[in-house]
Amino acid sequence: MDLLSHEKILKVLLGYNPWWGNGTVPREFTRPVKRLAFYEASKIFHHAQIRREVILSGPRRVGKTTILYQMIEQELVNVPPKAILYVSFDHPILKLVDIGKILEIFQNNIANDQTALYLFFDEIQYASDWDLWLKTLYDSQPSYKIMATGSASPVLAAKATESGVGRWTLIRIPTLSFYEYIEIMGYSRPILPQGIKPTGLNRLKQENLSILMLSLEPLQRHFHRYLLVGGFPEVALSDDIPFAQKIIREDVVDKVIKRDMVSLFGIRNVAELEKIFLYLCMISGNIVVQDTIGKEVGVTRQTVANYLELLEQANLIYISKPIELKGKRILKAKSKVYLADAAIRNAVLMQGEEVLTDSEEMGLIIETSVYKHVYSFYYAQRPEVGYFRDSTTQKEIDVIVSMPMGRIIIEVKYRENTSLSEKEAIMEWSRDDRTKASLIITKNSDDYGLIPLGGTATIVKIPAFAFLYLLGHAEHEGYM
Repeated sequence: MDLLSHEKILKVLLGYNPWWGNGTVPREFTRPVKRLAFYEASKIFHHAQIRREVILSGPRRVGKTTILYQMIEQELVNVPPKAILYVSFDHPILKLVDIGKILEIFQNNIANDQTALYLFFDEIQYASDWDLWLKTLYDSQPSYKIMATGSASPVLAAKATESGVGRWTLIRIPTLSFYEYIEIMGYSRPILPQGIKPTGLNRLKQENLSILMLSLEPLQRHFHRYLLVGGFPEVALSDDIPFAQKIIREDVVDKVIKRDMVSLFGIRNVAELEKIFLYLCMISGNIVVQDTIGKEVGVTRQTVANYLELLEQANLIYISKPIELKGKRILKAKSKVYLADAAIRNAVLMQGEEVLTDSEEMGLIIETSVYKHVYSFYYAQRPEVGYFRDSTTQKEIDVIVSMPMGRIIIEVKYRENTSLSEKEAIMEWSRDDRTKASLIITKNSDDYGLIPLGGTATIVKIPAFAFLYLLGHAEHEGYM
């Protein structure tokens, strides 16, 4: 029996492409709200002068496939339905077929005389020689437009440096921002002044800051649920928090660790990797001591280092490097680790609503969310995003964004008492000329204000929910 007959492959393709028959994408595939990454991808996909293939990378369940369907829906307005092909290489049959054979079947049976084709490849890292096929199609078929997704960043990034230079653009899609969560859930959103952003709050008058915070205050009631399960579009819509967390554990974590990393990176000891990831969940937001993890798990320091790198590239963690006052990275100092989303941490540790009353846990959760939002917001600018800690004095700054034009410093104080003393690191850093914005992230909705330090230096105190929402709003304005 021929498992890879043209008829069987065509049958799979027909199931994936219902618009060949009815001209539309099923509504349940597209979702009514578009993520910010959709607009970035669409801009590159349709650029008039610079031709690029687009690859979307990010954790499982962040909506990469939905973006593909939304793009197909957009193209169907002007493109013949039979010129559009969607393929998921997660399918057991299509994993065994190369892109060339699929295109041959598509062109001979469906596209026929269409010369301008629109190709959408899902989970492309499972296709054999996918990078060479993308290179070949780019070089030989200038009328083709191609968009793909992949959950394995290291595989995509490595191939990009070989075959993808000048041919495709890799777009990293993070989990939902708090702004996107509010939009997807359909909650009422405040009308904000144009151009408002967290790093510009130090230029506001105190009364104008008060008006802004008052308009944002209704959002706070949705913040805790966002922290529990809100990073992933599909599970965010569920009313069942324990079930939503079960889906995150199974689909976002287990599939990556037990399947993706085994098949793509050749991981042999899954139990070791699971233990290390569990350990990272417990210490998210803290400095990682690789020797300590190695002793706990029973592996070498180098094994821990290798796993950390793979987990970061598999979109499950962020690694924050230490930075000194002069703006240079401290190469020998230890790094911090953050989970890719606070919801992952809560799901793996099986923490429900009871965690919301644990001040220590909430401090780690908020810092994880702040780092994720800041890293994602500035990702396209390729800055250094790290932290500062003086091992002698224990002075610390949680998040530092270091760019050529200056830096932004952020200290998370998610507690009742957020008073400052002159001895704290943020006071010294805020007065440095290279610091363009200083923020303290607070807990309570009424804990905000401007703290002038003399000259142009000002520290802004802002509640966590307001900071994260304003950051997402600024990102949305940038895309629009």
